[in-house]
Amino acid sequence: MAIAEVTVIPVGTGSTSLSSYVAQMQRVLDQQQGIQIQLTPMSTIIEGDIADVFKAIQALHESPFEQGAGRVSTAVKIDDRRDHPTSAQYKIDSVRNKLEHSGHS
Repeated sequence: MAIAEVTVIPVGTGSTSLSSYVAQMQRVLDQQQGIQIQLTPMSTIIEGDIADVFKAIQALHESPFEQGAGRVSTAVKIDDRRDHPTSAQYKIDSVRNKLEHSGHS
């Protein structure tokens, strides 16, 4: 399963607020098949088969253009682990488990 962290920044929108763009991008992601999403304050986490993740990233990138943005900057970081089943939650749980067993919680 691939895990992608995606940040989409519409440029030239005439406002410093981007929450309406982010809300529409979340609606776009809700229509995508085969993925799980998690909105964070700075980005969106997308989990799924790599092909589905790339389709979702493309849909995210196109969304601000459809809302009138003239330029869009998209940053993507992908963790595609194939030797072991994983998820964003699995990664967090693994770190927490190590913290608990080392006495630093």
